[in-house]
Amino acid sequence: MSLRHAVLGMLADEPGSGYDLLKRFERAMANVWPATQSQLYGELGKLEAAGMIHVVAEGPRGRKEYEITEAGLGELRHWLIESEPTGPPRSAALLRVYFLGSVASEQARGYLAGMGESGRERERWLEELETTIDWGEDNQSRYGRLVLEWGKRFSVMQREWAEWAVKQVE
Repeated sequence: MSLRHAVLGMLADEPGSGYDLLKRFERAMANVWPATQSQLYGELGKLEAAGMIHVVAEGPRGRKEYEITEAGLGELRHWLIESEPTGPPRSAALLRVYFLGSVASEQARGYLAGMGESGRERERWLEELETTIDWGEDNQSRYGRLVLEWGKRFSVMQREWAEWAVKQVE
C-alpha cells in the first residue's frame, strides 16, 4: 500500500485540505497507515502534478482544499480491484523474536513481555479512540469501523501471543 492510495481514498470520500487529511489519518488510519505532515504534503503535491487531484478552494495562509479527479478515482479503483498487494509482509518485531536465542532467557522474556504490553496499550488506545468518533452511516464510518475492529482484534492477539510466548521461554 502506498500513501498515494490512502490519500486518494480519503479524498474519494470527501474533499479536504492537507490539515483535514492529517487529522483523518490520525483519527482513522493511525493503526493501519500512519503518515507525517511532511509525507502527506509531499504526496499531495505529487498527486496534483500527476492530475489525480486538484485544488477546489484556497483560503488564508495558503490553505488549499483538494478534490479527487476522474484520473485519481480511476487509479484508486484500479488499485482496489485489479492489483494485488506486493511483497511479503514484514515485521521487524518478529524478525527480532526469531533471533532471541542470541540473548539471555530473561532478556528474551522481557522483549516478549514488551510486545504484549505494546498490544495492551494499542488495545486501550483504540478503545479510547472509538469513544471519540461520531460514527455515521457514511462509507468512512462503515469501513472505518471495520479497520478499527481489525486493530483492536490484532492488538488482543498480539497480547495473548506474547503472554503465551513468554511461557515458552521459561
